[in-house]
Amino acid sequence: MDKVEATATVCDFDPMSGSIPATKVEITVSCRNLLDRDTFSKSDPCKFLTEVIDNTLNPDFVRKYILDYFFEEKQNLRFDVYDIDSKSPDLAKHDFLGQVYCTLGEIVGSPASRLEKQLVKHVIVVDLYRVGSPMKTCGTIILSAEELGNCRDYATMQFCANKLDKKDFFGKSDPFMVFYRSNEDGTFTICHKTEVVKNTLNPVWEPFSIPVRALCNGDYNRTIKVEVYDWDRDGSHDFIGEFTTSYKELCRGQSQLNVYEVTKKKKKNPEHLQKPTFSHCIFAQSPSLSTKINQTFLLSKGNPSQSTSLHYMNPYQMNAYAMALKAVGEIIQDYDSDKMFPALGFGAKLPPDGRVSHEFPLNGNVENPYCNGIEGILEAYHQSLKTVQLYGPTNFAPVVNHVARYAAAVQDGSQYFVLLIITDGVISDMAQTKEAIVNGAKLPMSIIIVGVGQAEFDAMVELDGDDVRISSRGKLAERDIVQFVPFRDYMDRTGNHVLSMARLAKDVLAEIPDQLISYMKSRAIKPNPVPPPYSSCEQPETESV
Repeated sequence: MDKVEATATVCDFDPMSGSIPATKVEITVSCRNLLDRDTFSKSDPCKFLTEVIDNTLNPDFVRKYILDYFFEEKQNLRFDVYDIDSKSPDLAKHDFLGQVYCTLGEIVGSPASRLEKQLVKHVIVVDLYRVGSPMKTCGTIILSAEELGNCRDYATMQFCANKLDKKDFFGKSDPFMVFYRSNEDGTFTICHKTEVVKNTLNPVWEPFSIPVRALCNGDYNRTIKVEVYDWDRDGSHDFIGEFTTSYKELCRGQSQLNVYEVTKKKKKNPEHLQKPTFSHCIFAQSPSLSTKINQTFLLSKGNPSQSTSLHYMNPYQMNAYAMALKAVGEIIQDYDSDKMFPALGFGAKLPPDGRVSHEFPLNGNVENPYCNGIEGILEAYHQSLKTVQLYGPTNFAPVVNHVARYAAAVQDGSQYFVLLIITDGVISDMAQTKEAIVNGAKLPMSIIIVGVGQAEFDAMVELDGDDVRISSRGKLAERDIVQFVPFRDYMDRTGNHVLSMARLAKDVLAEIPDQLISYMKSRAIKPNPVPPPYSSCEQPETESV
């Protein structure tokens, strides 16, 4: 392929996202092992609204997406990758390489906020027996997210080099520079690429301006890695050498302090680069959501055999329990890496002896109550309605204490627990529940309560504690960890369940980020530290960009 365009298109944000965003994140896109659609060269991938990268099947795109990130919303993204063979803006005239769908929450919630997914495309198959459209894998797309700091300054800098290696047989070298910022997991993300200066060993690159947050996200001491290459038309650029620095060092400007050795593994005679640069700014750090979030889903009683029951299984429409579970769960599941969730019921007689339980596994497996994703929870919920006899009273305290036991075992900030309770609002152990919540307020956990039906929810409002902080035996809760919403307030009269459930999930999850951060601050738990300075001897030699 002559050029590859990864038309990474961002699409279908929820219409309720007009509120003030909680934060902005920067999305970096790379691809690996793309399909080779060119006969005499490799593909030229391109990302929509970004640059075309010539002649490579493993592009790292420099330009980024800056997106408003809403924890409480499902923000859908789609990435299309094309091989660009001409200057035509019509994508239909270029080779389609593959496509992937995901959510912004999936990227942010992945380990180290780095998501890898297979690019796929439909392939039409026609033979004597069938006509089909199976999916074909077409390489991998790598999506990385980083929360952006508040720094809005730009750095203007210019670089020159002396006595670089001669890499071309009939000439000198065609050098260019590639800048990378370090990530929390020790990897590096490309953030800038200079122009190519042809046929010289002493290049002077043009001045350029770059947002400081693109270089270091406002952290002046964060490691910046710079690699120098000799450009080749076929994309197999020759690695000349590299050095590391920081924005704090670059701010010293043009002086002997900003002269670096460009080294290559086992290279005896390193060259030197001189880098004058100018810019200053002020940076203030704040905690970010870098903690694994664990969810527990809980459903209460009702008689599923009657059409008047909130648990009634209508063949044409999900009941209120299932709708609330799906609306909230589909968003929050993106923040759990294995998508395995414990799902419990309370207030039922269990087979074979009719024992009443207030914390039984929906899947019937006491040893392993985990369900695979939201669909797994819904399936377990439907099956449990066929095997248990729903029965009073309705006690919340056992399940709150159940989750609290897990949260008490992990208080270092690496995990945070969210309990989702879907209930008709009747509660039989108010005093014990209040005590359990007051005790849980000291732990890394939050509780979401969705009230279904037409009952009075005065008790749930009291547990919420927005107006009056909940207390037990004269002891106030250390922080507010409960969020309650009545399901009926979100039913759209026009029958638009998609919109109404989006509003429900948004309001239900709105307080979770602040509750998480309040716990971290109360325990003086700081965000993950910047990785140690890069050491060239620890990194494999890079052969091409």
